[in-house]
Amino acid sequence: MAKKQKPKLAVWKFASCDGCQLSLLDCEDQLLPLVGQIEIANFPEASRAVVKGPYDLSLVEGSISTPHDAERIHQVRRASKFLVAIGACATAGGIQALRNFVDVKDFVSIVYATPEYIDTLTKSTPIAEHVKVDFELRGCPINKEQLVEVIGAFLQGRKPNVRQHSVCIECKRRGNICVMVAHGTPCLGPATHTGCGAICPSYDRGCYGCYGPMESANAGGLSLVWEGLGANQSDLVQIYRTFNAYAEPFYTESRIHESKEH
Repeated sequence: MAKKQKPKLAVWKFASCDGCQLSLLDCEDQLLPLVGQIEIANFPEASRAVVKGPYDLSLVEGSISTPHDAERIHQVRRASKFLVAIGACATAGGIQALRNFVDVKDFVSIVYATPEYIDTLTKSTPIAEHVKVDFELRGCPINKEQLVEVIGAFLQGRKPNVRQHSVCIECKRRGNICVMVAHGTPCLGPATHTGCGAICPSYDRGCYGCYGPMESANAGGLSLVWEGLGANQSDLVQIYRTFNAYAEPFYTESRIHESKEH
């Protein structure tokens, strides 16, 4: 009887800092139960050994920022049974999506001595704007326990069990005192997807929105609260333009307040 082949896992990098791939390497003990069940076929961050596709599961880090990226992501999609976008760059364009609010040629002419050598797109966009994505795992960087859950779920043929609530719920679970209510500290927690364990509020700081907007986030209502705490239009533009600046509704909300500045 022929030996059953292990499912092939591939990890791909586009425009990013590699932080989400490092989160996978940092899983260590959590990955051990999976190692015997999968074949890591393509993961340049961890090994030079490459096994040809097709792949059962591809994890994609990074945004699409160049014409070459735009072509390559279609190749990855064709070679993958399931494709999961991991991290803020892959799910929302990343910090590099700040280019989407201006003319990217202005940046290129300032940064590079010979701008004509730079071949880039006008926008930095998430993977889902180019190909079908089977699941998105948010975060900057991603939560390693959530990543292991996603890998295990696809190997078992089920939907990943990743919580969809806001950072506020995490604060309640940890017994944190609300920094906005108690101290008047502006916080993005009510509109931000959970995953970090409410790290910043646990140290009396407001949430910075690293995990992007939660489902049905009321960014407009949160902005009204911030204004009540003394935030001006410029403050509101800046708070929504960080790691997930191109994610709805952060993108729309920052545009609204930008228009009110002028």
